[in-house]
Amino acid sequence: MLNLLITIIVGGLVGWVASIVMKTNQQMGIIANVLVGIVGSALGYWVFGLLGIAGGGLIGRLIIGVLGAMLLIFLLKALKIFK
Repeated sequence: MLNLLITIIVGGLVGWVASIVMKTNQQMGIIANVLVGIVGSALGYWVFGLLGIAGGGLIGRLIIGVLGAMLLIFLLKALKIFK
């Protein structure tokens, strides 16, 4: 149960930071930030894993999560889900 709570909190923070960088923060609420953060982090780890890059330590993992969330937002913008 605690792991789920940590995943939601960290996912929300990762999604929030990515939405600020990608300038979609005004369109996204807390639920969207959490979903984009969690799914985007998984996407980031998958892409970076394919490239043979692993995040070292907490900061490295957070950076990969934010980059993955930014990639997800970029893809959602390309599909016209976000403006």
